[in-house]
Amino acid sequence: MPNVEDHDLAGLEEERTRLHEELVGVGDFRQGSVYSVHRPCGKPHCACAEPGHPGHGPLHLLSKSVAGKTVTKSVSATALEKVQQEVGNYKRFRSLVDEIVDVNEQICDERPVPSTGTAKAVEDGQKRGSKKPSRRRSRPK
Repeated sequence: MPNVEDHDLAGLEEERTRLHEELVGVGDFRQGSVYSVHRPCGKPHCACAEPGHPGHGPLHLLSKSVAGKTVTKSVSATALEKVQQEVGNYKRFRSLVDEIVDVNEQICDERPVPSTGTAKAVEDGQKRGSKKPSRRRSRPK
């Protein structure tokens, strides 16, 4: 990726447009992590109950955090590749969003300040208030 900091405003806007176009092409995505485990089934006479047996498996799982709690669901072997692709797409999505935010911040820094009277008054420290005096009456005695 080219060094975005060296670009002028037009170059930054072109980079943002390129990132937006790339974002559209991300495809289906889902949040989480995919991993595989081997586990004993818990039956006392099963081979997995023997010492040193790795357990049954692999069992493929998709894990993600929802409202501060870890939620895990099983993924079938036939869906594993699809789910891994979707998780990878999510990571790419997040990366692109971070890049877009960085480029937008640079654009905001580079874009000139509008020369309106209101902006100038605020820069000069002048107050902006209503022109009419208050109609408030003094309290009755």
